[in-house]
Amino acid sequence: MSPPIREPARDALVILPTYNEAENLEPIARAIWAATPRCDVLVVDDGSPDGTGAIADRLALESPRLTVLHRERKEGLGRAYLAGFALALERGYPFVFEMDADFSHDPAYLPKLLDAAEGADLAIGSRWVEGGGTRHWGVGRQVVSRGGSLYARTILGAPVRDLTGGFKCFRRETLLALDLGSVQSNGYCFQIELTYRALALGLRVREVPIVFEDRRVGQSKMSRQIFLEAVGMVWKLRLGRRAFLERARSARPAAT
Repeated sequence: MSPPIREPARDALVILPTYNEAENLEPIARAIWAATPRCDVLVVDDGSPDGTGAIADRLALESPRLTVLHRERKEGLGRAYLAGFALALERGYPFVFEMDADFSHDPAYLPKLLDAAEGADLAIGSRWVEGGGTRHWGVGRQVVSRGGSLYARTILGAPVRDLTGGFKCFRRETLLALDLGSVQSNGYCFQIELTYRALALGLRVREVPIVFEDRRVGQSKMSRQIFLEAVGMVWKLRLGRRAFLERARSARPAAT
């Protein structure tokens, strides 16, 4: 069940998808609020068995700056974000963030991404531009991440260096233009698909350098299945470009 409609107190909403993030949730929410007064937080919890949802409910009672969207089961990162986008659009937020709840995305970058989004349609926290990077990653993970982004960039002809990055700030108008109801990806490729759609529409995409840090507590959600989905999905995105643009153009008058 969706939370009751509430007018946004601030002009940006940070969406935090959670599954077993009990140790991280309260610290990350408070770090977000400390980083900027402009952001509310939406926790989209997929029925975490470790009590994450109950912690989110407590935080929501303590602060009007946090809302919780409970879902019955784990349905994947993409579905969680799409549910969050729908609520953000319903409430009229001008800017909407994607962000991990595990501190791999540092809340200190939120103001920089907001500033960038004010002059663009989509701002991406990028590991692979000058000034960006990673911390506490092994060589193998570096190769997989850089290689995955290069593979997607090559197949799609995309100029964005960090196509797989998941720290993003969308303008409201951008989300409305992306035809979210037809998004195909759910895992690793979800980030690629949204950025590629923005580029295909000719929207302004700006990369902001960030340092990505390995999660502080818990285990990575990345799996072999998610990675293999991305390998095949990149080709589906390329081959489906024309159909997407036709749908987006036909839907544009309704998205005003």
